[in-house]
Amino acid sequence: MELIGSTLTATYARPKTSHFLPAISTMASSYRNTQPILAMNPSANQWRTNSYYKSSSSIPTPSSIQRENLDLVRAKTMYYPSNRSTLTTRYTPDDWYKSNQSNYRESESSRKSAERLRRDTIRLMQDREQLTRRTQESTSKNIGERLNDIVFWRSELSHEIDNMVTEIAALTEVKRRLERALAETEGPLQVSQECLYHREKRMSIDLVHDDVERDLIKEVEVIKSCQERMRRHLDRAIAQLASNRATQHELERDMSDKMTAQRIDDRCHRLRNTSDGIGYCRGIDRLDPSLSLPDSWSKFTDDNILHSQSERAASHKLRDEIEILLNATSNEMWNQFNNVNVAFTNRISETADTKNSLQTHLAKTLQEIFQTEMLIESLKKALRDKESPLKVAQTRLEERTRRPNIELCRDNPHHRLVGEVREIEDTIHKLRERLMEAENTLQTLVKTKVTLEHDLSIKANSLFLDQEKCMSMRKSFPSMPRLVGYT
Repeated sequence: MELIGSTLTATYARPKTSHFLPAISTMASSYRNTQPILAMNPSANQWRTNSYYKSSSSIPTPSSIQRENLDLVRAKTMYYPSNRSTLTTRYTPDDWYKSNQSNYRESESSRKSAERLRRDTIRLMQDREQLTRRTQESTSKNIGERLNDIVFWRSELSHEIDNMVTEIAALTEVKRRLERALAETEGPLQVSQECLYHREKRMSIDLVHDDVERDLIKEVEVIKSCQERMRRHLDRAIAQLASNRATQHELERDMSDKMTAQRIDDRCHRLRNTSDGIGYCRGIDRLDPSLSLPDSWSKFTDDNILHSQSERAASHKLRDEIEILLNATSNEMWNQFNNVNVAFTNRISETADTKNSLQTHLAKTLQEIFQTEMLIESLKKALRDKESPLKVAQTRLEERTRRPNIELCRDNPHHRLVGEVREIEDTIHKLRERLMEAENTLQTLVKTKVTLEHDLSIKANSLFLDQEKCMSMRKSFPSMPRLVGYT
């Protein structure tokens, strides 16, 4: 017996493409079957049709599963027209019509769901795209504002750093001037002390505590007081310079951090969706390595600037105090220097006048000594001249004692000779007294001469010490610009 459907060609082995249903590749692949027997079986075609329209159901029902299993059993069974005794039907036309209507409704419902999903998805994508764009623009704007804040604080820090560098340079220059002025005071102090040491070499009565010595001692005290004040201000200047440099270091470190942050934020601000170097950093949004808040961030830099301004104010005040100190100390030392010089001048003039007076008295004393010596010589000659008259008178008296007897008369010649002898002896006595007085006077004049000469040597020594030693050294006293540290 010839089998029905054996003459069919292989072109019917595949289902024809429907012009009413969309070509779904996943479903179309289910129709690819190379068995022509199943293609000729109506039950097989019915099963394939049902499976095509019901493939869109995501959750199959138990009744549909039983019907599909029954269709699979029937599809495996080969029916031959010669073997059928009666006409067998599986579905009614109403079932067929209902099945088609159900498939139509399901298709329409699935299409509407897909279209609604598509519209919602497109609207969601558009909304999310706009939201993402707005969020990115807002983030870029925030980064730009942050960059503006960083640039502002950078400019403030740069301005403050420039001011601090200028202040450090000014304070360093004032400190150098103070050091030079302090070094310049060593010379005047040494000169004053040397003057005191030299004046200790004065002799005898000139070793007095006069105005010069009092002014020299005061000058030493003034210079030492000025040195002490200069050293205190120098220590303050050194400490202030250290504080200024520490503040400058803090500002520069803050400035460096701001530059790094600006470079990073500027790179972040210029990043776009098409930029190179972007990539995923999983979990970075859950990491918060921040150490400050915007308020504490700006307060940190503001505190640094305020601290720098306070340090600059203190440094400027210290510079003014040093300037005032330099002027005051230089004036004090110069005034005392002038006072000492005036005292030296007065003392030298007084000593010179005294020396001149001593020289005058010495000259007169020498003249008097010469005259006294001449007087002594005259007295000695007068005494010698009285010896002969005395001898004559005494010889006459002695000769007249040899007169004989009555001739030994106390006559007028005898009285006269006696008076002459007594007169000459009295004259000799007086001349000897005067000679002794003259010799004593001569001794006194000689002592006076020695005293005057010694006093002259003392005055000459004092004049040499004050005029030659002290005043010559005091010519090296530094000038006013050197005392304030400009040279």
